[in-house]
This record gives sequence, C-alpha cells and structure tokens, in this order.
Amino acid sequence: MILVMAGTSDARELAVNIRDSGYSLLTTVVTDSAAKSMEDAGLPVLTGRLTAEALVALIRERGIRTIVDATHPFAEEASKNAIAASQEAGVPYIRYERGRIAIDQNPFITFADDYEQAAELAAERQGVIMLTTGSKTLHIFAKRLLGLPNTTLVARMLPRRDNMEKCEELGLEQKNIVAMQGPFSKELNKALYTHYNVTLIITKESGKVGAVDEKLESALELGIETIVIGRPMVDYGTYFSEFDGVINKLNELLQEA
Repeated sequence: MILVMAGTSDARELAVNIRDSGYSLLTTVVTDSAAKSMEDAGLPVLTGRLTAEALVALIRERGIRTIVDATHPFAEEASKNAIAASQEAGVPYIRYERGRIAIDQNPFITFADDYEQAAELAAERQGVIMLTTGSKTLHIFAKRLLGLPNTTLVARMLPRRDNMEKCEELGLEQKNIVAMQGPFSKELNKALYTHYNVTLIITKESGKVGAVDEKLESALELGIETIVIGRPMVDYGTYFSEFDGVINKLNELLQEA
C-alpha cells in the first residue's frame, strides 16, 4: 500500500494517477473539505495532522511500503515528519511538489525569506495590506501590523469557522476579512484589490496551481507592490514535479522489493 500525504488539488490528481496505475493507497489530509474532495474522487482518506510517531504507527499498522509526500509547498512541518517517519520505519520517501513559477525582477516585487521578514517589510511600507497567505501564520502579521499607524491589514482566507474565530482572537475587524474559497481569477483579484484600496499584497510562491501568477499579474496591472515569500528550504531527497516521475519511481522501488 502507498501512503499519499495530500490536501491540494494536484495532490488529489496524483493520488488518482497512482491508483489508476494499479496501486492500493491511503491518502491523508488535514481539513474536512480536503477529505471530501478525496472521497468524491473515490480515494480512501484519513483526516487530521500526523506527527512523525503517528505516521510510523500508521505505516506499520497498514503495511505501507512507500510514502508519497504531496503536501503543500509550505507544509514544511508535515514534510519533515514524513521524512523522519520514513527513516524510522525503513520505507522509501518520495516528494512531489508542484513546479515553481519564474518571477521576473520587477520594481513592484520584493522577495522575503520567511513570514517574519515579510511582516517587517510590510510594516516599513504601511498602507492597506492584503494578506493572501492563509490563516496558519496570520498571528505573525497581526502582531506586527495591527495597530500600526497608517496601516490596515486585510486578510483573505478560507471561509471556515476556526479561521473566523482566529481573526476575532487576534483583533482583526470583520470588515477587513475576505472569507472566500479560490481559485481566484485575475478579474476577481483586481476587483478585491480595488474595493479595499490595497497598496501592498503579501503572497507565497506556491506555484501555478496555487494561482500566485494571477495574484501577481493583477497587482502589477494595478501598480500595486507585492511581497512574495519564498518556499521553505527542505532537503527532500527523491523529488519530482511531474506525476510521471513519481509513478516511474514507484514502479522502480516496488519492482525491486
């Protein structure tokens, strides 16, 4: 059995490809909405965050022969847990990650190494700042930007109850919350930026499927500065950005076994 750590739309497609290649598999996701997406595709799924220890137990309980880590490019902790579990349990680890996009140098684009640096850069600029990096790291930006003179923080995130509760706890006003499920077209991005009079966008380099190019194109066309947070540096080892590479590696590993 193959364990596919998933959650994104391209991860679901990869899991379907693995199943259609003749392998039995189990997918894992973090959210209920991601689980429903897997179930709709006819894929068996477990929901919830898994520590390295829990992954090792799952591997042994289910007879997992290979881990395919297709988690989000910014799910650094999940990937590190998967790598540690594969080493502890003695099973191969394969990383699938959507391809990066080429971002040309532009005076309206600033690159940040991490969330903290992005928050500091935003604090220097002030203005109306739209955050499109999700709820997980919202506290970093709220701590640095809320209450800052001449600064308004607008957060765009999934319309989930826990996200709204987090916004309330952090002191983010309802009028500055955009609770919507993507993907967002360039036209919708531009409409939102214009509606809020946004002067700065903060986004992550999530790749084409993550629609970062639509965010950038929209901002650039409106002359809005954007801070792009680079992907975390993780030593994945065996790594592919195409489905065929993952399938071929699985064939190679399981034929050798």
